[in-house]
Amino acid sequence: MSDDEIILSELPDDELVQQMHDDLYDGLKEEVQEGTNILLERGWVPYDVLTQALVEGMRIVGEDFRDGILFVPEVLLSANAMKAGMGILRPLLAETGAPKQGKMVIGTVKGDIHDIGKNLVGMMMEGAGFDVIDLGINNAVEKYLEAIEEHQPDIIGMSALLTTTMPYMKVVIDTLKEKGIRDDYIVLVGGAPLNEEFGKAVGADAYCRDAAIAVETAKELVKRKHNVNAG
Repeated sequence: MSDDEIILSELPDDELVQQMHDDLYDGLKEEVQEGTNILLERGWVPYDVLTQALVEGMRIVGEDFRDGILFVPEVLLSANAMKAGMGILRPLLAETGAPKQGKMVIGTVKGDIHDIGKNLVGMMMEGAGFDVIDLGINNAVEKYLEAIEEHQPDIIGMSALLTTTMPYMKVVIDTLKEKGIRDDYIVLVGGAPLNEEFGKAVGADAYCRDAAIAVETAKELVKRKHNVNAG
């Protein structure tokens, strides 16, 4: 313990929120949980804790990840710290009916067992206020269809890390088309070997290069979809 150890409970609100951004950035799980609890004890609304302390903190992490200042292992630590804070807030948010960005079903496609990128997207999406249903790895088209039926998501996310499993994304999208439901959902694809051209070729709404871009794209497309539906 150093002499200048920061006592979170002694910080005024604005400094505590700043400190939580730093702690998230450094992936300090316990500190993020403690900060979350302190703000709640001080009468903060769960939604404000989520947006101002956690989501804003993850936005900074996301930007530095995009700019190559932070790397996957560090972002995973941040995302885990964020998850710890979310664990406290989720039941409270459900009670208060906080505004939701939307719902996403995400999974790695059939034949592929890679999940770091997918997990990262899932955590960052959750941090941005989306409900995320993670199907895990090696998902056949049936798994996606079941999840779509059960959860009625706004977004379907597919991930692949192998060039051999990439084409399976088209199988899923073509099946949605055959069933006449393709246009009901926003389809996002991602993974190291993919690119924009591939995303267009398989009929996805967007290809997302990384987790930060996935969040920005999802928000933008959900907003656009709501506007179209409202208009």
